[in-house]
Amino acid sequence: MSCFHAWLNGLKLTTLAGICLQIAPVNAEVEIFTEGNSKLLAWKAQHPGFSLQLIQLLPDYVRAIYDARGLPKDIVELMAGYCVFGTIIKNESGTDLVYRVADWRYVTNDGQSHQVKTKTQWLEEWKKLGVAFRWSLLPDDQRFSPGDWSQGFTTLPLAPDTTFNLHYSWTMEGETHEATIEELRCAPSTAP
Repeated sequence: MSCFHAWLNGLKLTTLAGICLQIAPVNAEVEIFTEGNSKLLAWKAQHPGFSLQLIQLLPDYVRAIYDARGLPKDIVELMAGYCVFGTIIKNESGTDLVYRVADWRYVTNDGQSHQVKTKTQWLEEWKKLGVAFRWSLLPDDQRFSPGDWSQGFTTLPLAPDTTFNLHYSWTMEGETHEATIEELRCAPSTAP
């Protein structure tokens, strides 16, 4: 089991709907570990009152999940072609917490920043293909009471074994926090 720290320095300001918000950078301890017998990797970023865990999912596992629910083969293969993580978010604070996937970005090795595809975007795409399936994907945004948690798939259009950095944020008590998990790795194409 190995650990590393992702540190962000200084204060950052951002504008949202014409309002200038102070973004509080936070220190996070990110633990990398092997998930169960699968030998796949998982990352857990622990912040004061908030945790984010990402678990590699093999393309065959993703394929099996969607195939078992009767989705059309083209959607099953589309989803299996993405880099997919099982994602768990927990509010471990004594106050409400909010996150928005639309605010998250991943940065590829070429330095380019990309928006994470949201559940709403997937559902719109699936609806055009005649599919009304809603289960499995991480909700776009949620408000958590103390002790609440959520889970679902986070999807990125990246090849197996690709590494990238994930920039994510959440809000507690009116203050937005940002952090980065560096060197996340998509699952391999087959089991290790």
